[in-house]
Amino acid sequence: MTTSRTGPDTGVVVTGAGSGIGRSTLLALAEVGRPVAAWDVNGDAAHAVADEARSRFGVGAVGVGIDVRDTPAFDRSIAASRSAMGSVGGLVHAAGIVGAGPIDALDESTWDAVLAVHLRAAALLIRALVPDLVSVSGSAVVLVASIEALISNERIPAYSAAKAGMLGLARASAARLGPQGVRVNSVCPGFIDTPMLRPALEREPEARAIYERRVPLRRLGRPEDIAYAARFLLSDDAAYITAAELVVDGGVTRTAF
Repeated sequence: MTTSRTGPDTGVVVTGAGSGIGRSTLLALAEVGRPVAAWDVNGDAAHAVADEARSRFGVGAVGVGIDVRDTPAFDRSIAASRSAMGSVGGLVHAAGIVGAGPIDALDESTWDAVLAVHLRAAALLIRALVPDLVSVSGSAVVLVASIEALISNERIPAYSAAKAGMLGLARASAARLGPQGVRVNSVCPGFIDTPMLRPALEREPEARAIYERRVPLRRLGRPEDIAYAARFLLSDDAAYITAAELVVDGGVTRTAF
């Protein structure tokens, strides 16, 4: 039996690292020795999870308070991350907002904000990190998309469009950066028990049970379920995987609702 390889020891920038999937992913990476940079619009939360990664796992870690819509702040944030970690060889873009509202009631500002946080930030952040990523061996990017990129949800068209766009962005970036040794993949979470899903779970007493019945594995996903998938895609065990979408949803998208 072969021993699983944890992959490069280069640093990883994780956006949306203050809570939910981003936080779990950052800690999962720190657990296997990867230096980490926690980016979050909530600076206190970013610093707290960086401190936790440092104290629990002894890795280089830094918290950065940043709104990923603020493109001019990328350069200083990348510089701070590089300084703390020594290098940047990975990116996980997990920052996100929902922006509920059906297409016939869509607010322009909601549309712009949702696409800016998910899709625009992903593209411009990859662009900004290219010099770092191509300079170290084994670099990889993981975009946290959603099953909403694959199936329909009439309540969140902006979110669905942004996540579908991220799949296309990952493929195009993989084609461009692959010859330079950089892999780019997406993870598509299903119903994950995070602060983002919490309002839907609390909308009515039976909401959680209704969601769980839609999942063949009969439970909501945990942030760790996505974190371990992202960690795998960043590792050497996934060295021949790029331009792929890894669906982590307990079987929802492959079974009848």
